[in-house]
Amino acid sequence: MENKKKSIIIFILVILGLLVTVDLAYIYYQANFNQYALPSFCAINDFIDCDGVARTTESQFLGVPLAYWGMFLYAFMLMLLCVDFLKKIPFLKFLEVFKNKFHYIASLGIISFTISMMLAGVSFLVIDKLCLMCVVTYVINLFIGLVAAKGLDKHFVGAIQQSWKDFVDALKPIPYRIAFVIVMIVAGCFLGWTYTSAKFSPALKFKKSFGEFVNTKVNKYAVKGNILGSKDKDAVVLHIYSDYNCPMCFACNVMLHKLAKEFTNVRIEAHSLPLDTDCNKYLERPFHIGSCTMAKYSVAAKNQNKFWEVESLFFEKKPADENSVIETLKNSGLGLDMDKLAQDVKKQETMEEILKDIDYAMNHNKMGTPLMQLGDELEMGIQPYPELKEWVIKHGGKPKHSFF
Repeated sequence: MENKKKSIIIFILVILGLLVTVDLAYIYYQANFNQYALPSFCAINDFIDCDGVARTTESQFLGVPLAYWGMFLYAFMLMLLCVDFLKKIPFLKFLEVFKNKFHYIASLGIISFTISMMLAGVSFLVIDKLCLMCVVTYVINLFIGLVAAKGLDKHFVGAIQQSWKDFVDALKPIPYRIAFVIVMIVAGCFLGWTYTSAKFSPALKFKKSFGEFVNTKVNKYAVKGNILGSKDKDAVVLHIYSDYNCPMCFACNVMLHKLAKEFTNVRIEAHSLPLDTDCNKYLERPFHIGSCTMAKYSVAAKNQNKFWEVESLFFEKKPADENSVIETLKNSGLGLDMDKLAQDVKKQETMEEILKDIDYAMNHNKMGTPLMQLGDELEMGIQPYPELKEWVIKHGGKPKHSFF
């Protein structure tokens, strides 16, 4: 009777966990694969945000969303609850190896709860966001473990010891051992594919493609002066249109500096495309406030042969207003003549250069950053580095090393 009561309670908890993880899987899909999706009910604020958590690399393990792992966990627990009935079915006779279901469920419950606490630590300390629905599963895992372990000899320790002993015994028959190895190989191949392809995790795919460039705070490839790359008049010229407040333009800037170092005949020429109503007449409402100010100072810095130093500095510091811009430049150690810079910023030619770049982008229906141009081809957005190199090579770029 006691075991029947335990089974009923665990069954209710497992079904509840299954429903929660199904909902989490739906939230994950909407957050990562539906660009028109509305915020879920769990996106309450900047901290309590299931959608935000779902978009991070921490929401997956080996390329598989944690919600899917949770669904598998609860489905497996459900199978264990029904194992006494299932192993009577002829083609499921192999389930006879599961002899102590409450020990296994207790072990899974406490192990999953331990992992849950680690994930909670990641939420607080790494991504600074909390998934409320995930917390529900943490509690469910704990209660499943507690209920299953009740009445067992040595509680959780006894459950884990017995589970391990049964596992070792189950592998003693050669057919079962072979079957286990085959299952592990298939599972390993599948997880290898999910991780390398990142098919189910856009955040992981993004990290693999751009991790080197988005995770750095300083441009280690930064150059000095007004020229980035080849000075040859016949060089392949890649034009980049940027906004200093664009989230991906910093990564793109680092990427292009690295590109210039790896090719012999490529030059990067920068253009201003501030998405700021202070100078961009095509915008209907304020967006990247302060971008126009930074654009003017970076263009003016060309007159002191300091453009790329200032470009990288602004991407790294992102000063919010003109006073911050001036203070940042004063303390930069770049040796700028601040009086001359102040005069050059006010020159008509400075603003005309910026407006010309903005008009060019608008005339090509490309009011977005980063925007890159090679020849007649304009690409909006950031490309994975290998694809960017292929694009440059297609237009005549020559890598310094033969293996590129």
